[in-house]
Amino acid sequence: MGGAGVAVWLGWVTGVALQLQQAELWPVWVYAAACGTGLLAAWLAWRWPWGAVTPVGRWVLMGMIGLCLAWGQTGWRAAVYAQRDLAPGLEGVDIEVSGRVASLPQRGDDSLRFELAVASARADQRDVVLPERLQLAWYQRGVASNEWPLLHAGEQWRFTVRLRSPHATSNPYGFDRELWWWAQGIGALGYVRDGPQYAPAERLQGAHWYRVDRWREVVRDRITSRLEDQRIAGVLAALVVGDQSAIDRDDWTLFRTTGVAHLVSISGLHVTLFAWVAMMGVGFLWRRLSRWQPAMALWLPAQQAAGWGGLLLACGYAVFAGWGVPAQRTVLMLALFLGLRLMGRQWPWPLVWGAALAAVLLLDPWAWLQAGFWLSFVAVGILFAALPQVSHSAAQPEQKAAGWRALSAVWKLLREQGVVTLALAPLSLLLFGQVSVVGLLANLLAIPWVTLLVTPLALLGVAMPWLWDGAALATQGLMLWLDGLAQWPWAAVFRAVPPVWMGVAAAVGALVLVLPWPGVLRLLGLVLVWPVLAWTPPRPAPGAFEVVALDVGQGSAVLVRTSAHSLLFDTGPRYGPHADAGRSIVVPVLRAMGEAPDAVVVSHRDSDHAGGSAAVRETWPGARWLASYGENAAERCLAGQRWTWDGVAFEVLHPGPEHYGDDGKGRLPSNAMSCTLRVSNGSEAAWLSGDLDAARETRLALGRPELRASLLVAPHHGSRTSSSPVLLNTLRPNWVLVQAGYRNRFGHPAPEILARYEVRGMRWVTSPTCGAATWQSQFPKEVQCHRVQTRRYWNHVSTLPEGTMGSDADSGD
Repeated sequence: MGGAGVAVWLGWVTGVALQLQQAELWPVWVYAAACGTGLLAAWLAWRWPWGAVTPVGRWVLMGMIGLCLAWGQTGWRAAVYAQRDLAPGLEGVDIEVSGRVASLPQRGDDSLRFELAVASARADQRDVVLPERLQLAWYQRGVASNEWPLLHAGEQWRFTVRLRSPHATSNPYGFDRELWWWAQGIGALGYVRDGPQYAPAERLQGAHWYRVDRWREVVRDRITSRLEDQRIAGVLAALVVGDQSAIDRDDWTLFRTTGVAHLVSISGLHVTLFAWVAMMGVGFLWRRLSRWQPAMALWLPAQQAAGWGGLLLACGYAVFAGWGVPAQRTVLMLALFLGLRLMGRQWPWPLVWGAALAAVLLLDPWAWLQAGFWLSFVAVGILFAALPQVSHSAAQPEQKAAGWRALSAVWKLLREQGVVTLALAPLSLLLFGQVSVVGLLANLLAIPWVTLLVTPLALLGVAMPWLWDGAALATQGLMLWLDGLAQWPWAAVFRAVPPVWMGVAAAVGALVLVLPWPGVLRLLGLVLVWPVLAWTPPRPAPGAFEVVALDVGQGSAVLVRTSAHSLLFDTGPRYGPHADAGRSIVVPVLRAMGEAPDAVVVSHRDSDHAGGSAAVRETWPGARWLASYGENAAERCLAGQRWTWDGVAFEVLHPGPEHYGDDGKGRLPSNAMSCTLRVSNGSEAAWLSGDLDAARETRLALGRPELRASLLVAPHHGSRTSSSPVLLNTLRPNWVLVQAGYRNRFGHPAPEILARYEVRGMRWVTSPTCGAATWQSQFPKEVQCHRVQTRRYWNHVSTLPEGTMGSDADSGD
């Protein structure tokens, strides 16, 4: 039966993985049939005379049972989830909706963000059906923070909202936010419509729901109100109530750089510590009560009371802290260990580990695609496999016992951290494209500091708030330590993300290196790890080039690659006071691709093109910088500038010296000053011109009628004021890449501009439907769309005709 259980487990995991690879969902009856087949096969296997079946046949049969059940139930749930999608006709429509605040409201610089569990909705004087859960923003521009509405978790409200489908950017190696929305049950995004022409937002009477979230919010608000340093308050809020959004974006970067990000989220270590303390406390109280009432000890022994009580309290803490994957895994493992121990049984660790993994996938199949899932389970598996419990000889001299235990504890901590750091390095590289070099040193202090000092003080502060002051002081000390380590030149190493097969092989090799095997066998680990260390991403051949138009929403960022160089044209938009595409998209994607731009050209100063400049310049300070604004004359883009990389010519066509004043500022409006760059290898060419207006386009085309371009990055995102007929007739591109945001308020790309492309036989793609678009000079008639190539059933597909996506302002993004 042990072998049969393993086969079922392998089939279950494989079934979940296979279903998550589907680009489109099948009819629900197909998944129901798969579940029925699995159940029928399980019944037959139970009734089957096993003596007539070979061992291989048993494995295959049990594996297929697990696969059918897992694939069927995951697909069935997905088909049910898909029914909550927002109807396309309700996008951009004012809807009166009532419901319950179902999350902790998050305060931004000018907004409140929260999730709403929908109770009812009306639009155009009729009832409409909305997804069960919405993610909303309530903007408070021009309103003092102390005058913001008092909106709390669990309350019932009525709003007028405007919604859109959960559509996110799609880039290579980028975070799949649409998957995150799907897993959270969020079927639409939107914002509250506030103004005299709309019914005012109203708090409704009724019983509060989601009381756990309400209690979490109360604790979080008490932490932030007590502590003056909101940076530290955010860390403590994450540790106590699992509110990771309270941590500053720069602090997340610091934690990832130093390899301690697992400590500032509710990890298995925190839940285990809480369970251990809870078990001791429950056991102590039960023994005291049993002395007063002996029947209690007869009804339930103190050991069992301590175990079950500690487990229940740990489960409550995990729920209170957000019930993340690490917490789920830990609670399930604790429950298995405790149940087996109280029943007098002991399973090998692989069975307990595998059972917890299968249980998490049963609760949340989409956890399979989360980085935290892999880091959590792989780390625990490594500790079990590489660090078996060793019983020390009882013959140790009594006088050395205390010292021996202390040295043993220190050595065990060092060894555990070294093993986990080494073994998880390839997995970290595969998931994030970076490895923290200082992670081992940072964790040696951070793990005991956070686990034994910061977290206990933060949790006890719920009952005794003055302890939060001590937790804050301890956290400040930790931050000073981490800040110092992060300043090291090689604090973190960024490498191109390897292919999946190579990363998996390296992860296996790293595990082999840390297993307690003979040294000769460990050499096999080096063989498996070496390909990742030696691998470099493929690049265009000499004389060829590649253009990648990143999906950054309503903005522009284009990467041009040759065989040994790369150029970044524009840096993406600014999304808000503390968010821009440079930091969240451009820098991470380029790092994951293994790119360090040799040159950066920023077409003009508008925030949708220059919004990410600070992050790009900070990351690659040695890159040559060209722009049509700024006081540094050496960084001014000027017509006539030329250079050649690897057989590919780069030429700046606009603006000219006459367009700059004596003070270095442009004499033309910002759009008209856009740097215009032509990239050519002689046979194929690409044209990038920022937001250049039609008048300047026409002058350039008439002045250089011999110019051609196989690829045109649509000027001004397909605006009516660009893509002039003269330019299009001169360049005659095969493809046009339109970088624009989904349902952007400008109406880009304009229908008449798309008609110009179409009437001239020019093929075009837009960012919302294509995601990041890649064009290669070796294959000038092809464009690869990341959204299409990597599509999964949870990814949004626009049903609106091209050119009408911008009919409404979507200021809620």
